[in-house]
Amino acid sequence: MSTPAAPIYALVDCNNFYVSAERVFNPKLEGYPVVVLSNNDGCAVARSNEAKALGIKMGEPWFQLKPLVKRHGLVGLSSNYTLYGDMSARVMQVLRTFTPDVEVYSIDESFLRLERMRQMCPCLAVMGQAIRTQVQQWTGIPVCVGIAPTKTLAKLANHIAKKNARFGGVFDMTTYPESELVSLLSTIDVGEVWGVGRRIAAKLNAMNIHTVEDLRRVSTNFIRLHFSVVLERTVAELQGISCLALEDVAPPKKQIVSSKSFGQMVMAESELGEALSTYVSRAAEKLRAQASVAGALQVFVMTNVFRETDPQYSNGIVIPLPDPTNNTLKLVAAALFGLKRIYKPGYTYKKCGVMLMDLSPTHQRQTSLFSQVEDVARHSDALMSVLDGINAKYGRDTLTVAAAGTQKSWTARAENKTSCYTTRWSELPKAWAH
Repeated sequence: MSTPAAPIYALVDCNNFYVSAERVFNPKLEGYPVVVLSNNDGCAVARSNEAKALGIKMGEPWFQLKPLVKRHGLVGLSSNYTLYGDMSARVMQVLRTFTPDVEVYSIDESFLRLERMRQMCPCLAVMGQAIRTQVQQWTGIPVCVGIAPTKTLAKLANHIAKKNARFGGVFDMTTYPESELVSLLSTIDVGEVWGVGRRIAAKLNAMNIHTVEDLRRVSTNFIRLHFSVVLERTVAELQGISCLALEDVAPPKKQIVSSKSFGQMVMAESELGEALSTYVSRAAEKLRAQASVAGALQVFVMTNVFRETDPQYSNGIVIPLPDPTNNTLKLVAAALFGLKRIYKPGYTYKKCGVMLMDLSPTHQRQTSLFSQVEDVARHSDALMSVLDGINAKYGRDTLTVAAAGTQKSWTARAENKTSCYTTRWSELPKAWAH
């Protein structure tokens, strides 16, 4: 019986993804500094290379960047998560044409297992270039590819591919000479290692561990003694020992949170109720998508702490549910009950939200003693299936709870949002013949 091939991972990462997605449908943005802004057009959450060259930092407030609009032609776009989500799905679909072993790690990153696909290309670097070319041709999104024997090293390989133009967007660590790899990893700060945050990096620096190569040379016993088992696995991965398997299906979330800051300050309980009902509806969709039910929910409200002249108030409440459910109507009713308990008039509210808690699989729901389990579950599931089916076919919020309102004056600001080019018939891009 032949032994299975050692794993080989690729980390495919979209370059400046939000900006790249916008440029697909507006090529005029090429060459210009572009930032995509957070909810309410608050701060920069994505930057083009040209914007980075201007010194614009992640999270920098938009009002501070506005002088750069006239001075350097900076373009600020409101976030368009519907577009980004669809473009992400298209990129992942292309990646699955290379291998069935794909783990979607985030909206712009995926891990691939490549060892079974080696016969497709003369070498892994060639396969990496084929991935880059096909994703670019089919979606318009540029990507970089890092290839290595572990997921942690693949992350580092991707970082190297992005930062070093000489590799052409693909770095294959499996064939790179060891002596040159040592020199290369000795130039990379230890904080760039996946899972090493600022606090851990500072502690490592105090132990004279400053670079990736320094950490790679440390014994796992030493790390176990001074840090957690998580960092011990990270060091083992840096040493080429695969400890993190590919997750073909993302594990269900243990909590689901839905909240946003308002586009304008809110005082009325009715408007808070509309916003909260909308957020609960979003959270319930995610809950059903992972086939879970919630046993409790937390509702919270808060004022704007940055408006120091305003009276301040924040509060939250946990509402246990008699029967775990993913029914939007029941969850909205529970959330509005909680809102009545914590709402105080006379305050201007900036944000509210909901957290679904005590999640369990739908088929394992623990009901109360007197509930009619089968009848309740059957009717609820059928109703939610119709709700989700209509919204999937005709667009989000085609059918929604009345408590979510229709005017929604509290919605987040998005003064420069582009169209949902790929998901709405009315917003399809138009080509005009001259």
